[in-house]
Amino acid sequence: MKLLSIAVPCYNSEAYMEKCVASLLIGGSDVEILIVDDGSKDRTAQIADALAAEHPDMIRVIHKPNGGHGSAVNAGLENAQGVFFKVVDSDDRLSADAYLKALDVLKRLHESGTEPDMFLCNYVYDKEGEKHKKEIQYHNVIPNDRIFTWEEVGQFHTGQYILMHSVIFRTQMLLDCGLRLPEHCFYVDNLYVFEPLPYVETMYYLDVDLYMYYIGREDQSVNEKVMISRLDQQMRVNRRMIDYFTDAGNERLAAAPERLKTYMYHYLEILTTVSSVLAIRSGTEEHLKMKDELWDYLKQSDRKLYSKLRRGILGISMNLPGRGGRALTVGAYKIAQKFFKFN
Repeated sequence: MKLLSIAVPCYNSEAYMEKCVASLLIGGSDVEILIVDDGSKDRTAQIADALAAEHPDMIRVIHKPNGGHGSAVNAGLENAQGVFFKVVDSDDRLSADAYLKALDVLKRLHESGTEPDMFLCNYVYDKEGEKHKKEIQYHNVIPNDRIFTWEEVGQFHTGQYILMHSVIFRTQMLLDCGLRLPEHCFYVDNLYVFEPLPYVETMYYLDVDLYMYYIGREDQSVNEKVMISRLDQQMRVNRRMIDYFTDAGNERLAAAPERLKTYMYHYLEILTTVSSVLAIRSGTEEHLKMKDELWDYLKQSDRKLYSKLRRGILGISMNLPGRGGRALTVGAYKIAQKFFKFN
């Protein structure tokens, strides 16, 4: 058994996947790298096979028909043999020093039998052309360098949420919670972090900048124009998060600590804001209708939750009437975009 399984979803990744894998090989024999070729049409499959032949003790390749990012993550998890599991996208990389420190801590925790359900590190927006790289850190909100629980978690700031880039999960916990991401859908990384949370009882935070999150390709899924063109998929993820959070039969969530429920509420709030502002930013009748339908769906699912979200400052700002109201929303979004450095 390996200490850490790292799934690398790849689709037409020939231009950058080798740089990603090179950053992971530094981990040595404690790590298995699962390159998931998601039906690529370029040389991704050949490059993956060559890397596996060169490093047979560390790399395994999974070839599968195209099913999207979520399908590739599912395949990685199904094949993982590590105690812990992480996803690293093929255009991103891990920082060497932080990676080795994280592995040392994971190994110590495993050997002492105190594996946390979720292991957290910082991530960095490695934005093309910017000298100053924005870091997302958590030292002001959670304990550092020890096991802790939700009772010790403080209030996360806007833009400080736990994303796929910052988490390493205990593999068995992910399997126990039955996580299964939807296929042929972008933005499922939100579900990857959101749905396992009620199963996370213990956590550990190492205050190092581990994940380098590259932003700069025009065809990247987080490019604003691309996100608007795929707004239907963003809405699909948003609705599934609403379903999960409002499911009366979700006993695990019902019994979750209040601080976890509060965190999940704010995460749902920010994602609903993102979905709404993208629709407003587009300004087309089709996308504005999608926004209205999303809020109607929330209202039908849970009127109390709808009222709370709708009356909050973000809910109000996403539903200002008329063109003037939408212009104010877009203006505020542009300011936030510059301040928080998102795409």
